[in-house]
Amino acid sequence: MQTSLITEPAALADLTAKVAEAPWIALDTEFTRVRTYYARLGLVQIATTGEIACVDPLALDIEPLLEALYAPRSLKILHAARQDLEVFYDRRGSVPVPLFDTQIAAALVGHPEQIAYASLVEALAGVKLPKLHTRTDWEARPLSTEQLHYAQDDVRFLGALYEELAAELDRRGRAAWLEEECRALADAALYANDPAVAYQRIKGGHMLTPAGQARLKRLAEWRERTAKSRDLPRGWVAPDNVLIDLARSAPTDRAALARVRGVTPAVVRTHGEALLDLLHADGKEPGEKLWSDPRPPTAEEQALLRRLQARVEEAATDAGVAPAVVGGRRAVLELMRGGGGPLARGWRRTLVGHELIGILAGTAA
Repeated sequence: MQTSLITEPAALADLTAKVAEAPWIALDTEFTRVRTYYARLGLVQIATTGEIACVDPLALDIEPLLEALYAPRSLKILHAARQDLEVFYDRRGSVPVPLFDTQIAAALVGHPEQIAYASLVEALAGVKLPKLHTRTDWEARPLSTEQLHYAQDDVRFLGALYEELAAELDRRGRAAWLEEECRALADAALYANDPAVAYQRIKGGHMLTPAGQARLKRLAEWRERTAKSRDLPRGWVAPDNVLIDLARSAPTDRAALARVRGVTPAVVRTHGEALLDLLHADGKEPGEKLWSDPRPPTAEEQALLRRLQARVEEAATDAGVAPAVVGGRRAVLELMRGGGGPLARGWRRTLVGHELIGILAGTAA
């Protein structure tokens, strides 16, 4: 199998032509996200039948290659694809489809829920990969032969893993299960980072008063937009704990703003007026509760929860998959309280969710 590092337009054009004709493409990326909001792509690794290539996006315009990668005729094979897909979404506003995630596929045929690529290669291909260069700065040049070999290994075995896992999924009648999971993985909403809902990722927001939650929502949206526009990590604009403290204390002038722990003179100077405007945009309005109370289960609910969880575990064991893949405690509680969630949809509903819904209906009656 030919291997190469592509830094010249002619070589990229040759690879792009091969990718455009390939029925499947094994794909991985190396990137950094230390000083920026958006990931900085350092390397793109691709494998097809008879070809492994590392493409240097710092030396080349890779848009023609991306056009070929995004063509729907070819299956894109990745392992634990979420972060790689986010890189592609940030670049083009969508992800390449159709997808085959070998980590998800492995979980659906009995491997651990989040099995690492190296562990899966060892289990299915009998090859033990070296644990090197996990902290490499992939924007640094030149890249050593050892670094490139490590990067190539990330796609070298994906084709073989795909073939074995796809055959096992077919044998067990679960190809549709994987298609369902990969369609969900391709949902643009996973990667959009909508500023309007940025507050949801801040831990501790539910402890604030409704007015404080409303202030936190505005602050989080401002931070998200600022971080995006300036391509800075969110924490460099303002850490979570500072937003929480601002939302709680609601300082009314620049002097009070400066006394909030973590608010630096530079922040007051650069963003002081904007922050004060955001904090008091609603005047004396009480605000609306954005988080529901995490009400603990009652004793009666606990008994029912244990019963339903036991049935999920039994069904998962019978199917030969980890119970967490089917649904954990949160999924069961969501089904109990609202009738929705993952256990109410798709293959999980067919496997055990429909039965649980019947149990709940009988309990209610």
